[in-house]
Amino acid sequence: MSISTPADLEGMRRAGRVVAAALKAMRSAVAPGVTTAALDAVGEAVLAKHGAQSAPRKLYGFPGCTCISVNDEVVHGIPGTRVIAPGDIVKLDVTAECDGYIADAADTVLVPPITAEARRLRASVVAAFHAGLNSARLGALVNGIGRAVEQRVRDDGFSVIRELCGHGVGRAIHEPPEVANYYVPFQRDRLTDGLVLTIEPMLASRRTRPVQQADGWTISTGNGCLSAHYEHTLIITPQGPEIVTGSTSGL
Repeated sequence: MSISTPADLEGMRRAGRVVAAALKAMRSAVAPGVTTAALDAVGEAVLAKHGAQSAPRKLYGFPGCTCISVNDEVVHGIPGTRVIAPGDIVKLDVTAECDGYIADAADTVLVPPITAEARRLRASVVAAFHAGLNSARLGALVNGIGRAVEQRVRDDGFSVIRELCGHGVGRAIHEPPEVANYYVPFQRDRLTDGLVLTIEPMLASRRTRPVQQADGWTISTGNGCLSAHYEHTLIITPQGPEIVTGSTSGL
C-alpha cells in the first residue's frame, strides 16, 4: 500500500508495534524444551491483547498464528509438537492484521550452544537487511535493494535463496512490488513516497533451492543446510525509510 492519510500512517505504525511486541515476547520464550506450539501461543496472546489477528491464518488459512521454522526450515513452519533443542536455529515470523492494517517481521534466534557457523549466518542475515535498507531511498529502483542484499551475503560466504523475496504490504500480506534478494535487471519499479514494503533476506549456509514439505506450508533448504531469516516492514519517506516493526514504544 501507499500511505496517503495520517490515519494510514498511524494504522501502519500501530500494526508494526503489535508485531514487534509479539516477536519480542516469542524471542524471550525460545529455550530448549519449549515446543513450537508454546512459542506460537505466546505470540497469539500478544496479538489478542492488542486486538490484532494472525494475518496468515485469517487470509490464507495457515494452521497456526505465527510461522516458526527450525534449522533447515526457511519459512512458513507450522507450530506444533516439535521441541526446541540445544543448538537449534529458530526463525520466528509474525504477520498481524490490526484494524485493517498488516505488518510483517521476522527474526532468527540462536539457541545455545551456538556454533560459529550459526553465529556468522545470523550476523550475515541482519547485515544483509541493513544493506538493503540503506538502498531503500525515495526515487531509487527497488532492484537496488536486492543488489545490496546479495552482495553482502556473498561477501560473507553464504547464499540468498532466490525463490523467496520481500514484498509490498499494508492492506494485504503480499502486495506489489516484489522485493527480491538479488539484482533483477529488468525490474523498473521505483520506491515512491509512502510505499509500504518488507525487506526480508532469507539465506542459506550453502547454495541450495527451497523445497516445500508434505505439510503444504513449510519451506526448507533442498540440501538440508542451515538457513536464516530477518525481516521488517518499512515506509519509504523523503527522510529515509521508517521501520514500523522495530519498536513497541507507544503500545
